[in-house]
Amino acid sequence: MTAPGNLLLVEDNEDDAFLMTRALKSAAVELPMQIVGDGQRAMDYLRGAGAYGDRDAYPLPDVIFLDIKLPQVDGLEVLRWIREQPSIRRTVVIILTSSNHPDDVRRAYDLGANSYVVKPASYQDLVQFAKAFKAYWLSCNQPPGTANPLLAPTTKPISSNAAPSTA
Repeated sequence: MTAPGNLLLVEDNEDDAFLMTRALKSAAVELPMQIVGDGQRAMDYLRGAGAYGDRDAYPLPDVIFLDIKLPQVDGLEVLRWIREQPSIRRTVVIILTSSNHPDDVRRAYDLGANSYVVKPASYQDLVQFAKAFKAYWLSCNQPPGTANPLLAPTTKPISSNAAPSTA
């Protein structure tokens, strides 16, 4: 697949936002990322309202990292709103939160989260998460409307080293 072009991190904790930015760089995720600090700003950004109206400066994201516990509007309400917007409802949304409460997990998936990740406790684990994100979401995942080159037909048949069956 072609890697997405833009990330949006919705995170109210500046330290967590800094660590996530650093972890993505350590994992060689070289995509532009915008950061907003509350749920209302996330929705303003996504609808291009106010200061976010310049799509050259604030492009629509291909992937959103969304915290649940946010000021103004909580992350699950933001997720519900995203899935109601025809132009962005298929955007990949990865919940990245400190909550491991089963009700939060169920509600996030019911509202259309693509993934639910409890924030890693250590920086090293956050880097491992960033590497896993890169390996799956930027290399293997096939978003709607794209062709995954990993699944493209080959011109040569795949050979096997296995001996033919004599049975």
